[in-house]
Amino acid sequence: MKQNRVLALLGLAMRGRNLVSGEFQTLEAVRKGSAMLVIIAEDASANTKKLFTDKCTYYQVPVFTYGTKEELGGAIGKELRSSLGVCDVGLADAIIKQLEGK
Repeated sequence: MKQNRVLALLGLAMRGRNLVSGEFQTLEAVRKGSAMLVIIAEDASANTKKLFTDKCTYYQVPVFTYGTKEELGGAIGKELRSSLGVCDVGLADAIIKQLEGK
């Protein structure tokens, strides 16, 4: 059930235009300070995981590894996505609560 909620919230963020996807757009949002949360697919490459972990640590953006590329892409109505950036504080907080199991 938790998984469905997270994916539903990601879809909601996408429809509200509060979500960026793909490596380039997500990195840009982290650098600009507009990303409040970054989600990396569990099946993303080691390089991708390291890149986002390092960038998010530097810019103090919460980062979680969650789902597969297929699940993340499907949740937002796109093809495979290895990274997503949530750009809304309220949605980011709600997703973090789900991911932490609260």
